[in-house]
Amino acid sequence: MKIQGQMFIWLSVFILGMAVVYGVWSKEPVGTTALFLAFGLSVMIGFYLAFTANRVDAMAQDNKEADVADEAGELGFFSPHSWQPLSLAVGGAFAFMGVVFGWWLMYFSAPLLLIGLFGWVFEYYRGENRTQ
Repeated sequence: MKIQGQMFIWLSVFILGMAVVYGVWSKEPVGTTALFLAFGLSVMIGFYLAFTANRVDAMAQDNKEADVADEAGELGFFSPHSWQPLSLAVGGAFAFMGVVFGWWLMYFSAPLLLIGLFGWVFEYYRGENRTQ
């Protein structure tokens, strides 16, 4: 994580330089503001990664002599079968179509969104997947 923190800190220095050059050269406030906000975001991410790198164990990418296989292993648990993202996608599509065609379409999208959201959150609290 130390490498990622340093990369984001150096990226923020680059973005700050580009924001200053862009602001002086173009005198355009929107792009300059966006670049300064990107600088702030990359500083926050870089500081977080550098700060937490001191609290966690060293990872394989922090070792210059490490191989690719050193970081191999289980990455986490991923749900192999879930219908909830489909419900969220259909509900989201109806919600965005409601903005285009009429707000009345939100009455149909809200239940689909809520069913998908609550179903996804509580998927492993009920039914056959409860023990996973």
